[in-house]
Amino acid sequence: MIRPTLPEDVSELIELATATKVFKPNEIMALEEVLADYVEEPGGPGYHSYTLVEQGAICGFSIHGPNTMTVGTWDLYWIAVRPQRHRAGLGSKLLHFAEEDVRKQRGRLLLIETSSLPSYAPTRNFYLKHGYNQVATVPDFYADGDSLVIFGKRLR
Repeated sequence: MIRPTLPEDVSELIELATATKVFKPNEIMALEEVLADYVEEPGGPGYHSYTLVEQGAICGFSIHGPNTMTVGTWDLYWIAVRPQRHRAGLGSKLLHFAEEDVRKQRGRLLLIETSSLPSYAPTRNFYLKHGYNQVATVPDFYADGDSLVIFGKRLR
């Protein structure tokens, strides 16, 4: 079941993201800030945060939101699945759910930013597998040798 994130989910979502060993400490801090903003105004115009629960256990989450400087462009900020549940289709479920939510909000384009580091290759391949195109690269964005890779998908 995918449901809106509840305030009581926050600490477990932080733990889950940390357990993936994909995100850097500053990224985890950013996640904490995003979740704090979401909890302050759930269902508001900013972040849309959803938690994937199976058999009473939190298995993953996604966070997306509109880019307010555009008409119908949205960003997928976070998607994460508990490491023990990788390769079980849960990331795909969360991604499809986010896409449908964006469509319901009349979104037309979903963008995703990620790293060019080799450790992010599975992440980049995941987006390619789901019909996203690499639309831009910003060299050395995160640090020397770590470029920003932007993926996009037209939703309507």
